Amino acid sequence: MESMASKDQNTQESATVARSEELVDRFLDAIWMERGLSQNTLGAYRADLMTLGRGLAENDKTIEQADKADLLAFIAHRVEGGAKPRSTARQLSSFRRFFRYIMREGLRDNDPTADIEMPRIGRSLPKTLSEDEVDALLSAPNTDEPLGHRDRAMLELLYATGLRVSELINLKQSQINFNQGVLRIVGKGDRERLIPLGEESQRWLRDFIDGPRMEILLERQTDYLFPTRRGDRMTRQAFWHIIKRYAEKAGVRKKLSPHSLRHAFATHLLNRGADLRVVQLLLGHSDLSTTQIYTHVARERLKDLHGDHHPRG
Repeated sequence: MESMASKDQNTQESATVARSEELVDRFLDAIWMERGLSQNTLGAYRADLMTLGRGLAENDKTIEQADKADLLAFIAHRVEGGAKPRSTARQLSSFRRFFRYIMREGLRDNDPTADIEMPRIGRSLPKTLSEDEVDALLSAPNTDEPLGHRDRAMLELLYATGLRVSELINLKQSQINFNQGVLRIVGKGDRERLIPLGEESQRWLRDFIDGPRMEILLERQTDYLFPTRRGDRMTRQAFWHIIKRYAEKAGVRKKLSPHSLRHAFATHLLNRGADLRVVQLLLGHSDLSTTQIYTHVARERLKDLHGDHHPRG
């Protein structure tokens, strides 16, 4: 038999859902009067808002009490279930209009959607590289030559960490902590993040620093980890030419971008069952809605994967 506590909980949850439903209906009436929206649009708004409302009721919250964390958790759950960026953008738009309405009604004084970035729609990722293609690309440089060794270390590091190209070319030796096996990055908006380094990328970095780097620099000095033959910091354009050259040598026919290895890093982690929030932190995205662009190419989850989830551990 159902316990009294369980009955009370169900009653409380029903009351919470009913309160959310009442607010959603008031909102829909208001925007229908204002804009004369179609029944289909109103139905989509209602479905989005009530799915959120029912989820919040499990935590004894009504919809007007939702905070940013609640909304991000809701978006993450939908994305992990296969929601597309266009669908997520529509939901965010519904939430945004709803919370602006209840602020006008004096039911709260802040908008939890204000800092949530809209997913980029229509900006499709370059077709992601398979793990075999990544291996071919990483193996393309001639590591017997100092510059080839440098290029291999850069490619290994990119794939192991998902760095932005701008972060890679600006990297300094002081940002690597071999004792802890981490990389310290200050990314967009001065947000600092620590990224774990796999054994493979650490080995290439150590070998490069201990020999080929000094051969490239000769007597010159620079703080930048990956110098050019002139002893300068590498430009984005120069690195882009390097990637294109090695892709051609490796027989990779897909259209690449300077961020192709960053995309591969994120996609392969998601394929292997990594949590979306972990990938968000590693990539340095301020919002899950930005990270979700990777999920449409990350459908195949590998079963019974043993060991680390890192693509290059």
